Amino acid sequence: MVRHLLPRPDSVLCAALAADLDAADLRSEPLRAAWGAEADDALARGIRSPLLRAIAGRTDALASLGRLFVLGMPQPEADVAAALARTGVDGLEALGLGYREDGAVVPAALIRPQSFVDADGVGEWWIASDLDELALHHMDGGGALPPDHVLGVGGASRTLASTVMPVEVERALDLGTGCGIQALLVSRHAGSVIATDISARALAYAELNALLAGAHNIEFRQGSMFEPVAGESFGLIVSNPPFVITPRGADVPEYEYRDGGLVGDALVEAFVREAPAHLAPGGSAQLLGNWESVGPSTGSGAGVPGLRRLESWIEPALDAWVVQRETLSPLGYAELWIRDGGTTPRDAAFEPLLDAWLDDFAARGVTEIGFGYVLIRRPAVGVGEDATRSTPSPLRRFETLPQPVTSVGRALRDGLAGHDALADGIPDVLLVAGDVTEARHHLPGQEAPSVIELRQGGGFGRTISVDPALAGFVGACDGDLTVTQIVAALAELFDVPLVDLWSDLEPRIRTLVTDGFLIPADR
Repeated sequence: MVRHLLPRPDSVLCAALAADLDAADLRSEPLRAAWGAEADDALARGIRSPLLRAIAGRTDALASLGRLFVLGMPQPEADVAAALARTGVDGLEALGLGYREDGAVVPAALIRPQSFVDADGVGEWWIASDLDELALHHMDGGGALPPDHVLGVGGASRTLASTVMPVEVERALDLGTGCGIQALLVSRHAGSVIATDISARALAYAELNALLAGAHNIEFRQGSMFEPVAGESFGLIVSNPPFVITPRGADVPEYEYRDGGLVGDALVEAFVREAPAHLAPGGSAQLLGNWESVGPSTGSGAGVPGLRRLESWIEPALDAWVVQRETLSPLGYAELWIRDGGTTPRDAAFEPLLDAWLDDFAARGVTEIGFGYVLIRRPAVGVGEDATRSTPSPLRRFETLPQPVTSVGRALRDGLAGHDALADGIPDVLLVAGDVTEARHHLPGQEAPSVIELRQGGGFGRTISVDPALAGFVGACDGDLTVTQIVAALAELFDVPLVDLWSDLEPRIRTLVTDGFLIPADR
């Protein structure tokens, strides 16, 4: 039985461990080169034998620590001692990351390199977390996770990281920090960060990871939701909360990293209702979440879509931008999260768990579960120069965007900036964003296009159909002419009254600014 040790962060030992990992070059590219790209990709699918074949017989530091920390495999004590010359096996045990047994060092945690890209460039950290299903399966013969499992950097973590706006703030909050990856990312653009979690185990990992990364502007506090920061405010709040909808029953395991202990999507509701009270003027809260669509009860009429329920939880005076990325049926959702806990259809527990999930959804009339990003912003209070500007009306966008997206954080930041720029009317000069292209579709034999589309190469990857007048306007936004001059020229070209053309174009130009197709020239 693998020992479930509690990490014990220590600044001196973590500095020594970081130096050892650096000396071994335990980083993504050297590891990928050591065992090959195809084998590296196979690990993400839970297959490790190709990696082991590639480094079979190697006892150098990279191979030994790769097997120990990346794959979670016991290694000969002598090899580990040689690879951890500064930390030593004693130091590894003192940190709670491994232990001696029968002449080997058994890992109690994974430590994997994690690359990141933000406005300051590209970097990589070592992120420690609990042993995953693959390691537990090979060491214990079972892959089910313990309830207090601390997850490493998974898909949801990477998704949230890509959506957080790259903005400079004095104080930031990472609520439900888990292994601490979001706190580390935010710490690069914040004067100070408070990282909270209800799990003492998660906080231990998060603090250890901050020490490995050399981040010294993060404070760790234990508690539920906003209790640890009562009365405090922040310029940015980020959260990958335990939003997974889990039936509340004695026979259903609850995992701290994903289950908030509430019924349905109540945890997401609680967050979006409480977060604004902790936002400084102009501050934003960003999170991932699930929300339920509820079908009609007998005689009660139409059901309520999940996005509409979510909208009702956010005060009308606040900016709110919600992007629903996908929806799942109750069956699809249940299967996804049962498998996530390490239980497969081959296990006897699978079908009872599936019934528990489906019974819960049926009892509450849930027809669909949505997943996506939530952004809430508190309006800024006009002071100094800002006091002379108009206060924009709240931005309220609740949309479903299933297409591929990139650089979402920048797109959200620029969308909010575009919305703010429209408070005093459309800016005098607009420029076409660098990733915008135009496509024209012609019917055979026709000179005029039947369809004109503007396509966005980055951000939310939107495609918008436009008419010749709007296409002409966008095409002329190269900085040489003002908006007024362009519209006047188009009115003459199309032989329509200027006031009528402006009435038609103005709301659509506003949408193009908010969507990032057009950018104010002074930005």
